[in-house]
Amino acid sequence: MATPESESFVRTFARGLKVIEVLGRGPGGMTLAEVAEGVELPRTAVRRFLLTLIDLSFVRTDGKRYWLTPRVLRLGLSYLSTLPYWRDAQPTLEELCARAQQSCALSVLDGEELVYVHRQHAKRILPMSPTLGSRLPAHAVSMGRVLLAGLSDEELDRYLRIAKLTRFTGATLTDVELLREEVRSVRDKGWAWVEGELDESICGLAVAVRDRSGATIAALNVSLPAGEFTREQAVERFLGELRVSASRLRAADR
Repeated sequence: MATPESESFVRTFARGLKVIEVLGRGPGGMTLAEVAEGVELPRTAVRRFLLTLIDLSFVRTDGKRYWLTPRVLRLGLSYLSTLPYWRDAQPTLEELCARAQQSCALSVLDGEELVYVHRQHAKRILPMSPTLGSRLPAHAVSMGRVLLAGLSDEELDRYLRIAKLTRFTGATLTDVELLREEVRSVRDKGWAWVEGELDESICGLAVAVRDRSGATIAALNVSLPAGEFTREQAVERFLGELRVSASRLRAADR
């Protein structure tokens, strides 16, 4: 594996990607100084990266501010197109949403966060309503617990060592050992229920999407307004639907 200390690590390439990442955080564009501060590099170096990205049509400028162009979407869409279940994701989530009459989503793990790769909204929009590409802390949501349960013991240990377990509500689980115990429970049960840990008004029930070898490759959930369902009611009402949809996505891994 290439690391910043190894000869195979291309620092210039890594810094260029960092510039793109930082520009994605600035709605309305960013100044050269703001980008330089975000990537922690001298302005002269950042200016060369920006001029290169402009030549490649990934960035535009008005002479003062810089912003990303739609060409950057090619990078994200390239990832999505590699997912074996991607073509089946939209109709599967549409059907799940129609049967459950609740919003549902599909996500993958990226470091300490989960990333939404698909989202299907019910007619009633929840207060927190993520979309494609949204990122949420893995420890505080049902899909995150499922994705963490899919890690090996060594990978889970590493996550628990480095993750920032932020408390978002009074219910957020931030104790490392209690979280480890909860993740192991999710492994045993095959599903995760999280109530009001990221947002007091939202609950979630999630299951794993697995590949042919049985490894967890994504998580699928339904999001529910807090107080409308107990955990037992949600499991009885939605767990079977989730498992059917997860099986359909697994079958697409061919």
